[in-house]
Amino acid sequence: MAKAIMVQGTMSNAGKSLLVAGLCRLFKQDGYSVAPFKSQNMALNSFITKEGLEMGRAQVVQAEAAGIEPSVLMNPILLKPTNDMASQVIVNGEVYSNMNAKEYYQHKRDMVPEIKKAYDKLASQYDIIVLEGAGSPAEINLQENDIVNMYMAKLAKAPVLLAGDIDRGGVFASLVGTMTLFSEEDRAMVKGTIINKFRGDKTILQPGLDMLEDIIHVPTVGVVPYLHVDIDDEDSLTERFTRKDKVALIDIAVIRLPRISNFTDFNVFEYSDAVSLRYVESVGQLGNPDLIIIPGTKNTMEDLLWMRQCGLETAIIKHASSGKPVFGICGGFQMLGRQLEDPYNVEHGGSLKGMGLLPSTTVFEKEKTRTQIKGHFVTNGKGYFAALEGVEIEGYEIHMGQSTVEASEQGAISSLTRITEISGDGANEMAGLYKDNVYGSYIHGVFDKENVVKTIVSVLLKNKGLDESAVSGLDVKAYKERQYDLLADGLRENMDIEAIYRILNEGV
Repeated sequence: MAKAIMVQGTMSNAGKSLLVAGLCRLFKQDGYSVAPFKSQNMALNSFITKEGLEMGRAQVVQAEAAGIEPSVLMNPILLKPTNDMASQVIVNGEVYSNMNAKEYYQHKRDMVPEIKKAYDKLASQYDIIVLEGAGSPAEINLQENDIVNMYMAKLAKAPVLLAGDIDRGGVFASLVGTMTLFSEEDRAMVKGTIINKFRGDKTILQPGLDMLEDIIHVPTVGVVPYLHVDIDDEDSLTERFTRKDKVALIDIAVIRLPRISNFTDFNVFEYSDAVSLRYVESVGQLGNPDLIIIPGTKNTMEDLLWMRQCGLETAIIKHASSGKPVFGICGGFQMLGRQLEDPYNVEHGGSLKGMGLLPSTTVFEKEKTRTQIKGHFVTNGKGYFAALEGVEIEGYEIHMGQSTVEASEQGAISSLTRITEISGDGANEMAGLYKDNVYGSYIHGVFDKENVVKTIVSVLLKNKGLDESAVSGLDVKAYKERQYDLLADGLRENMDIEAIYRILNEGV
């Protein structure tokens, strides 16, 4: 069985996911086979494996850092919030049930056999497993039914590194407070602390580190600076939503829906010097962008109603009527149609009029579509982005609704993509369509191929009368590999790696 080490945090967004990804890359660089593991993840950013199974994207990023294929074994339980009080519960990559918070809390421990089975199988295949906790491990009202923090550390016999976020302030209090709220048995599992997201002179911090060690009797194994690496974020706490420091020739606005999912679909645009990508949640923030993107959502109907109430729907329709492009992905694609039907109460229930920018109807089914896809754009030389003709795409579909267009309407629109290779079950026959300057696609990752963003940005520049010849394509895979190496370098420079290996080898 693999040796194990676990990263827990004093709070959400302490940087656990990034630290795990960095350790995965670091161990890989040192010649070990390594895999990430998180028993339970709550996130709306998800991924479909080659087997057609659903898992959290954070573990996908960590698997990429480890240089291995993502597997649902790395994230056996995924919770996808449908509202403030309920989530869709996904077990081993498949929908298990929709539960409110109280129901899930009562049934959490029922998941332990599946978690143990997944972990044991994964641990039999690798030298090292790097586990990630969730939220804070010191939520005393939840500890009794914990399956993701100290309970998992004991199950995996994994020593714990406890990380605190100094950028938010109060890092010493949060580390001491967390250790104080642990039982004596849990405190013994913590073998090192990490001060994360540090900015400034470490020598000024040193007296605090000495006092911290005197109080909790656990060594500090790293003071990690605020690393400037471009790696996909896990959830809605991402700083991408509030970042506004970039001014560029092309302005792309992504609608920040209340239940936004898979916003990592658009990170690739940020790699282009010609593009400013920003997230907006009001008409006042929208302005006059060159392209509006409506992203995926865990509840299409509820988020369409939100856009209708706050005026963004009207603003998007006005934008489209002016001839400027709109692109909807998954739930955003569904909103662009004429009608949404939910006969099984999958989302909101009943019927809802769509935005009417595409002549499609979406019916929400009981079964979820989960499939990986390869194909290419089909524009037949028409539409705003006619230049995408033949450009290759690769990604995955993950949605409850199925969209159709009546035969009488077929002449008014065109299929946006042609699927040439499918893995998984139930690929939607209509993976995308367009009409003039309005585009929709079910494919997450549709923008990730090198020439897709290059072509889209070139068209946007050309239509503004700007020179598009300097826009280059981007090898997304090579770019990500460089970022993972930079992350590992940052950890090597700022953590006691000898101590990390000693903790790993000594175990608990």
